[in-house]
Amino acid sequence: PDISAPGVHILAAWSSISPVSSVPGDNRFVTFNIISGTSMSCPHVSGAAAYVKSFHPTWSPAAIQSALLTTAAPMSSGINMEAEFAYGSGHLNPLKAANPGLVYDANETDYINFLCGQGYATRLIQLLAKDNSTCPKDTNGTVSELNYPSFGLSTSPLKPFSRTFKRTVTNVGSPTAVYRANLSFPTGTLKIRVNPDVLSFTSVGQKLSFELIVEATIMDKAMVSGALVWDDGEHKVRSPIVVFI
Repeated sequence: PDISAPGVHILAAWSSISPVSSVPGDNRFVTFNIISGTSMSCPHVSGAAAYVKSFHPTWSPAAIQSALLTTAAPMSSGINMEAEFAYGSGHLNPLKAANPGLVYDANETDYINFLCGQGYATRLIQLLAKDNSTCPKDTNGTVSELNYPSFGLSTSPLKPFSRTFKRTVTNVGSPTAVYRANLSFPTGTLKIRVNPDVLSFTSVGQKLSFELIVEATIMDKAMVSGALVWDDGEHKVRSPIVVFI
């Protein structure tokens, strides 16, 4: 998942041709019902996306998604041991998402190149894009290449690894802003560097790139997770980092 949103005991409209429950013999019909699940979380996130778009009508879907993810409230892995694989970037915060400071943007070409690298045939790419798109010959298209507001790495136990993630952020906050990288990770688990670790913006819409380098050997844990936070004193642009076996 990317994000968590309210989904437990939600009052929602209910089809008048569908029974209240799946219990045999229950023939009650209502116009509203209280239910739980992702089918309740999804409309909350959709509404939050529309809310963000009302402030930023020209933003791409990827920019809106980034705003929602990077402003989400962190959740506790002590409660759910699956951590980010259970709740994604955290719990939805629409108010903060309307003013994220930075966004990780991506366009159609970025996603096409990503799918090409994942092995999608040209026929399927054109079916999805509804045009004559073709795959670049030099596309390797690993997950780490997509300009996504999170970082995930699969590795093997006891095997040293090093991975460099390349990302580009767009300034959507103050015209002049200086963001500093803060890393939050369990002590002694991973060696992580951000290059550069300071991003200085001079205008709205300016794009700056950075690299996140992760090095380690996973010894006795199936998953290690933490976060990168870009902080300018006003905004905290948070992206989860997960390394798993």
